[in-house]
Amino acid sequence: MRSSTDRPRVTLVDGRSGSGKTTWATALAGRTGARLLSLDEVYPGWDGLEAAEAHVIAHVLAPLAEGRDGRYRTWDWARARPGEWRTVDAALPLVIEGCGALSPASRSLAHHGVWIELDDAARRARAIARDGEPFAREWERWARQEEWHARLHDPRGCADEVVDGGAVA
Repeated sequence: MRSSTDRPRVTLVDGRSGSGKTTWATALAGRTGARLLSLDEVYPGWDGLEAAEAHVIAHVLAPLAEGRDGRYRTWDWARARPGEWRTVDAALPLVIEGCGALSPASRSLAHHGVWIELDDAARRARAIARDGEPFAREWERWARQEEWHARLHDPRGCADEVVDGGAVA
């Protein structure tokens, strides 16, 4: 087993829907050779933001902090049920992106936290253009969870860096 000093570099990228998290995190992972874990793979349905956060802390971040491989269970959106388990190699750097990625608990297990910020109208326009009508129908439902997460965990306050989502392209 690796020692905790050998643990991989972990960066958490959070922000509201449509802010530019995925684009920014994908570019970071590409530049650094890190694996990218999108919480979109993990949320257990439209009401699963907090459950995904807890799952990733317990099954990915905590083991990685101890120098062990992590693992997470995907969500099969087409069948609305749990999907396969995937392994996260403890030897590789990792970028985790998605709303719910950054909280005091997750930040304590990572090297760096990033908050991507963009105004509400621009975010909504981006998200609906990207994901279409299925997300448009769920926008308010998801936004309530994002707001709850922000009040409960203050992800922006946990961030080491705040990025202007308007500059993310």
